[in-house]
Amino acid sequence: MKRTMLLVLVGAIVMCSLPFLIVGLFSSGSRYYLHLVIQTLIWAQIYTAWALMGRFGLTSLGHGAFTGVGAYVTVMLWNWFGLSPLVGIPISIVLAVILAVMIGYPSFMQRIKGHYFALLTLALVEFVRLCIVGLRDYTGGSLGTQPQRYGDGLSFFAVQFETNRFVAYFVVLVIWTFTLIVWQKLNNSMDRQALEAINEDEDAAAAAGINVTYEKLKVTMISAALTALGGAIFAQYQMYIAPESISGLNVSLSIVFGVVAGGIGVLLGPTVGAILTQSLSEGLRVFAQSSAWLTENLGTRALSLDGIIYGVLLLLFIIYMPKGIVGTLLSSRKKQK
Repeated sequence: MKRTMLLVLVGAIVMCSLPFLIVGLFSSGSRYYLHLVIQTLIWAQIYTAWALMGRFGLTSLGHGAFTGVGAYVTVMLWNWFGLSPLVGIPISIVLAVILAVMIGYPSFMQRIKGHYFALLTLALVEFVRLCIVGLRDYTGGSLGTQPQRYGDGLSFFAVQFETNRFVAYFVVLVIWTFTLIVWQKLNNSMDRQALEAINEDEDAAAAAGINVTYEKLKVTMISAALTALGGAIFAQYQMYIAPESISGLNVSLSIVFGVVAGGIGVLLGPTVGAILTQSLSEGLRVFAQSSAWLTENLGTRALSLDGIIYGVLLLLFIIYMPKGIVGTLLSSRKKQK
């Protein structure tokens, strides 16, 4: 227990000191590197929210729908009605939870699971994306849109941190930490044991007195709420959203890949997965821009190569490292002991 508390304390000190270390080490490019860290933390929070469901066999390919609802509802309420994101974000979370109930309740009542549930959620994300594109007069369609800037770009009322990435970092850090706490609370609760039993055998779990539909629906609602929160924060930080960047199928698949790669059943697994995916995406972007051959032969299509690489790596992780990076390291450590 003392060792765990010490590790948590050291981790907290490191995370709180990180932006200052970045400024000290990269004085000229500190804004760029801090941006990468913030972006990684946002996706780490979203990945962790997905893992709340995914670790119990509830494989959703539709979490891009919840990030899209979180982002677009918040931005639309601000742009069209002047409603502060402090109010808009809770509204978007409620709508995401309602959407989760609408898709989850009938699915769980009808005992739809496995690849059928995955296909159902896949249809959900495409439905939300098409709604965003179809309502182009309000959402900007496939071209995307951005929140209207308030004042000098730094406002608590408008939840905008464009001119101060230190503020953005600590806001995102708090949200990421909160999501980790939710993950850990669930992991230490009776709900985890119930969900594990349901994942093994629904009939046996129901015979033991577990309310299968209630348990599955509860974790789905929590996961959807936290995912929508991440989507809303992404929109407020990036100050630009588009269907393909926050609500497309690629978003859902990258979430799944990141969690599987990092370790679906480990607290920091999704965070490690986010570091991997963001490093891969940014590294490919820089390489594509600096490579004359890729620019001449593929043009902007080179930037979409990350999807192909994700697919290949996902297969390799599933075959050779099913527990993910963190899970495999922990298992190896236990074997050595």
